[in-house]
Amino acid sequence: MSILRVGDEKFHYSDGSHRWIPPDPDYDQAVWDEQVRQHKLGHLRDERPKVRIRRLV
Repeated sequence: MSILRVGDEKFHYSDGSHRWIPPDPDYDQAVWDEQVRQHKLGHLRDERPKVRIRRLV
């Protein structure tokens, strides 16, 4: 599960799914795609593992 930060609203629909079409029809789709890709990477960086695995030596 990821955390929504301030400013993330433009990348999400009200149900929490990612917005793949820019909100402004005049916005460059390729630029938007890259912004969404970077945004999703931010979600992954913010994820913390729920279980810590220890290695027995």
